[in-house]
Amino acid sequence: MAEAINKYETIFVVDATKTEEEITALVEKFKSLIEKHGEIEAVEEWGKRRLAYPINDLTEGYYVLVNFKSKPDFPVELERVYGITDGIIRDIVVRREED
Repeated sequence: MAEAINKYETIFVVDATKTEEEITALVEKFKSLIEKHGEIEAVEEWGKRRLAYPINDLTEGYYVLVNFKSKPDFPVELERVYGITDGIIRDIVVRREED
Protein backbone atom coordinates (compact mmCIF):
# COMPACT_ATOMS: atom_id res chain seq x y z
CA MET A 1 0.00 0.00 0.00
CA ALA A 2 1.31 3.45 -0.92
CA GLU A 3 2.13 5.83 1.90
CA ALA A 4 -0.13 8.87 2.21
CA ILE A 5 0.95 12.23 0.83
CA ASN A 6 -0.28 15.24 2.81
CA LYS A 7 -0.33 18.96 2.08
CA TYR A 8 1.61 21.27 4.39
CA GLU A 9 2.59 24.87 4.71
CA THR A 10 5.60 26.21 6.51
CA ILE A 11 6.61 29.71 7.43
CA PHE A 12 10.12 30.42 8.57
CA VAL A 13 11.66 33.67 9.71
CA VAL A 14 15.29 34.41 8.91
CA ASP A 15 17.39 36.81 10.98
CA ALA A 16 17.09 40.09 9.02
CA THR A 17 20.57 41.21 10.12
CA LYS A 18 22.06 38.59 7.77
CA THR A 19 23.33 39.76 4.37
CA GLU A 20 21.17 39.32 1.26
CA GLU A 21 23.43 36.49 0.13
CA GLU A 22 23.08 34.67 3.47
CA ILE A 23 19.28 35.07 3.42
CA THR A 24 19.09 33.82 -0.17
CA ALA A 25 21.31 30.85 0.71
CA LEU A 26 19.05 29.87 3.64
CA VAL A 27 15.90 30.17 1.52
CA GLU A 28 17.48 28.01 -1.21
CA LYS A 29 18.68 25.48 1.37
CA PHE A 30 15.16 24.89 2.63
CA LYS A 31 13.58 24.94 -0.82
CA SER A 32 15.98 22.21 -1.97
CA LEU A 33 15.44 20.20 1.24
CA ILE A 34 11.67 20.30 0.72
CA GLU A 35 12.00 19.40 -2.99
CA LYS A 36 14.21 16.44 -2.03
CA HIS A 37 11.50 15.01 0.25
CA GLY A 38 8.33 16.24 -1.43
CA GLU A 39 6.84 18.57 -3.99
CA ILE A 40 6.74 22.37 -3.66
CA GLU A 41 3.43 23.93 -4.71
CA ALA A 42 4.23 27.60 -4.02
CA VAL A 43 6.91 29.81 -2.47
CA GLU A 44 6.14 33.34 -1.29
CA GLU A 45 8.96 35.48 0.01
CA TRP A 46 7.22 38.13 2.10
CA GLY A 47 10.50 39.89 2.75
CA LYS A 48 11.55 41.95 5.75
CA ARG A 49 8.82 42.61 8.29
CA ARG A 50 8.64 43.88 11.82
CA LEU A 51 8.28 41.13 14.42
CA ALA A 52 5.26 41.22 16.74
CA TYR A 53 7.67 41.13 19.69
CA PRO A 54 11.48 41.12 19.98
CA ILE A 55 13.15 37.72 19.62
CA ASN A 56 16.75 37.58 20.86
CA ASP A 57 16.86 41.41 20.72
CA LEU A 58 15.81 41.36 17.03
CA THR A 59 12.86 43.46 15.86
CA GLU A 60 12.78 42.47 12.16
CA GLY A 61 12.79 39.18 10.30
CA TYR A 62 12.72 37.96 6.69
CA TYR A 63 9.56 35.88 6.22
CA VAL A 64 9.16 32.98 3.75
CA LEU A 65 6.01 30.88 3.17
CA VAL A 66 6.24 27.51 1.38
CA ASN A 67 3.28 25.28 0.47
CA PHE A 68 4.30 21.69 -0.24
CA LYS A 69 3.24 18.04 -0.36
CA SER A 70 5.17 15.28 1.39
CA LYS A 71 4.94 12.08 3.37
CA PRO A 72 3.77 12.51 6.99
CA ASP A 73 7.20 11.86 8.53
CA PHE A 74 9.02 14.72 6.74
CA PRO A 75 7.64 17.75 8.69
CA VAL A 76 9.29 16.49 11.90
CA GLU A 77 12.65 16.33 10.11
CA LEU A 78 12.09 19.78 8.59
CA GLU A 79 11.42 21.28 12.04
CA ARG A 80 14.56 19.56 13.38
CA VAL A 81 16.67 21.12 10.63
CA TYR A 82 15.11 24.55 11.25
CA GLY A 83 16.05 24.20 14.91
CA ILE A 84 19.73 23.51 14.26
CA THR A 85 20.18 26.08 11.49
CA ASP A 86 21.89 29.32 12.47
CA GLY A 87 19.86 32.30 11.26
CA ILE A 88 16.36 30.80 11.60
CA ILE A 89 14.66 32.64 14.45
CA ARG A 90 11.13 31.17 14.18
CA ASP A 91 9.39 28.44 12.18
CA ILE A 92 6.11 26.57 11.97
CA VAL A 93 4.88 23.66 9.88
CA VAL A 94 1.15 22.92 9.68
CA ARG A 95 -0.88 20.39 7.75
CA ARG A 96 -3.35 21.95 5.33
CA GLU A 97 -6.81 20.57 4.72
CA GLU A 98 -7.41 18.84 1.40
CA ASP A 99 -9.05 21.10 -1.19
